[in-house]
Amino acid sequence: MDASIKNTHFLARRIHSLLGLIPVGAFLVFHMWENSQSRFGPEHYNTFVVEKIKSLNYVLFFEIFAIAIPILAHAVYGIIIWWNGKTNVYKYGYFRNWMWWFQRLSGFGILAFLLIHVGLTRIYSALVGPDHLVNENMFAYMQQQLSNPAMFAVYLVGMILAVVHFTNGLWTMGISWGLTTSVRSQKIMQVVWAALAVVIIAMGIHSLVGFFFDHPELSAGI
Repeated sequence: MDASIKNTHFLARRIHSLLGLIPVGAFLVFHMWENSQSRFGPEHYNTFVVEKIKSLNYVLFFEIFAIAIPILAHAVYGIIIWWNGKTNVYKYGYFRNWMWWFQRLSGFGILAFLLIHVGLTRIYSALVGPDHLVNENMFAYMQQQLSNPAMFAVYLVGMILAVVHFTNGLWTMGISWGLTTSVRSQKIMQVVWAALAVVIIAMGIHSLVGFFFDHPELSAGI
């Protein structure tokens, strides 16, 4: 064990898996729940989601050091793992072999999606004036963006990739941390994390289509 702890790769893999769970994974679930508030309409979403977060103390510090940097660190080491890894899916076409390959490839897809998402929202809002739609009415802005079928598809695919990447990472983390050492425990957790993925994806789909709901009575009642 002492030899493993002194191994740089061993420690890096543990840090990489922890970053995938906290704060990256935790933020993913929170962000999904946060955007699912779209079902309550523009007044609720803009006031109790967007403005409330903007008004938090040190929100920029939190975005940089608790979200952006951990995501970047997790992504960079994920690329190193992919670069040094060897795929044998064509020789051994087992499900877990394919999932290892999916984990690596989905990471690139998620990075591309994050660049699009952050660019269209956080960065774009900082570049334009306060009277722009993205700053005046984020709900209407997102509704406008998602009205484009291609953009809706980008968000849907990006969301699904992120969720499956996260839950599959949880399964792998259980093995690497010695929590699921038997075949039986690994199969059980595979079902558990797959069920969690279905729940989070359902919430993510609800958050996307929620921008097209019309519940004026709910908005007025908040």
